[in-house]
Amino acid sequence: MTIRRAMLLAAGRGERMRPLTASVPKPLLPAGGKPLIVWHLERLAAGGVTDVAINTSWLGEQLRAALGDGRAFGLAIEWFEEGPEPLETAGGIVNALRFFGDAPFAVVNADVYTDLPLPPPPPPAGRLAQLVLVPNPPQHPRGDFGLEGGELRLEAPRRYTFAGVASYRPALFAALAPGRRVLKPVLDRAAHAGLIGAEVYRGRWVDVGTPERLAALDASLA
Repeated sequence: MTIRRAMLLAAGRGERMRPLTASVPKPLLPAGGKPLIVWHLERLAAGGVTDVAINTSWLGEQLRAALGDGRAFGLAIEWFEEGPEPLETAGGIVNALRFFGDAPFAVVNADVYTDLPLPPPPPPAGRLAQLVLVPNPPQHPRGDFGLEGGELRLEAPRRYTFAGVASYRPALFAALAPGRRVLKPVLDRAAHAGLIGAEVYRGRWVDVGTPERLAALDASLA
């Protein structure tokens, strides 16, 4: 099965990126000559995705103006405006859930950079999600999750950082009420039930969380 629909999470205010994000939404900040979010759109299109949902809040009108309906990237973009207060990751996915129908879909944080081929594979049979993990970066040394035998674990001797890239089955979110909701408790419950798979990606991945990390990424891609 090939994933045809994806979501790019682009609603955050980018507080750690100020003052850059005071007037520009974080996903539109450039690295290597193009906005961060454009790297993802191009890789999703190259990987066979045809339709992309993008959620917006802070300065969302700039994202719409820059990306339009997606035809410039060989995609169809549907926009999901969340209002002045972002709905967080799980809330944003729930708000856009009807976009995906019954098929597995990919979700990518628009403010990371990676050369990981997109979209990630769909969840294996019997799993509700498949997460991409990466070795812990210096700013997040304790990681988020463990991994044993291809299964996400809440506790394990070796821990990794969630890359902000995953594929999901709609059933993971179907019972959640609309509203502001963070993702980790949703993942924790499913992981406790053995319903989440994961893999470690050891290629290039950058959490572009500060102006300094953005500048370093931009220099390396130039």
